[in-house]
Amino acid sequence: MVTADEGLVRVHLVDHEATTALGERLAAVLRAGDLVILTGDLGAGKTTLTQGLGRALGVRGQVASPTFVIAREHPSLADGPALVHVDAYRLGGLTELDALDLDASLEDSVTVVEWGAGLTETLSDDRLEIAIDRARGDAVDAGRQVTVRGVGARWAGVDLAAALAG
Repeated sequence: MVTADEGLVRVHLVDHEATTALGERLAAVLRAGDLVILTGDLGAGKTTLTQGLGRALGVRGQVASPTFVIAREHPSLADGPALVHVDAYRLGGLTELDALDLDASLEDSVTVVEWGAGLTETLSDDRLEIAIDRARGDAVDAGRQVTVRGVGARWAGVDLAAALAG
């Protein structure tokens, strides 16, 4: 189920497969130069969503959590953009972010940053901010609630609700 109000698109996901499928649908509106910032608790589905993106973008290599390597680039196997997948969890601040030199590949790639909120917004005025909230306690099988917000001129005319409804 997809709802939209006040610039936010909310999607309820029932399982792992639905999270992957959302990433695949999202890939259809992404292009080189796009920055996606993912937030959510451990196990919320950030990497699963990114796996769906990678599959739909047609990139090389297995998309896995880059926790220990911090950043991975997955080149396109077709004519599309590469996927740069970053895990900012271990970064200590802007100096360490700058050391990754992400702005060098930003224009040519789709860049996805897990745990990037509060740190990576400086990379681009235009970005998608995606928060994934997982149900807790007795409602564990209630799935996930994903909130998507487009920031900047790049997203002004994009109907994210329609794109994500699939």
